[in-house]
Amino acid sequence: MPLGAVLLALAMLQSGVMKFVRPAWARQFAEAVHLTTSQLSALGSLQIAAAVGLIGGIWFPIVAIAAAIGLVLYFGGAILAHIRTGDRNMLGAIIFLAFSIATSVVLVLHARLA
Repeated sequence: MPLGAVLLALAMLQSGVMKFVRPAWARQFAEAVHLTTSQLSALGSLQIAAAVGLIGGIWFPIVAIAAAIGLVLYFGGAILAHIRTGDRNMLGAIIFLAFSIATSVVLVLHARLA
């Protein structure tokens, strides 16, 4: 399992949990893109599921690939939500999109070489 996938899993676990804990900074981010509490919970659940999928890739590589590709779609959607609402605070989403793309590529190459 590539280290990048583990790091991405840890980051998604932390981010997903914060969407349930909802500290003030997380609520501000959610309000900036007009997310409801239930939408925030759904997004947190997706991030936690992706973290589980990335770690599950230790035993089932295709699951990690699917989780990483799901995160590419997730962060692509996040960027679109920021653009749609006029919120310019999207650097985190851009970084995680790039990290998700890189992880997807590495996982596919790793699976092909195994």
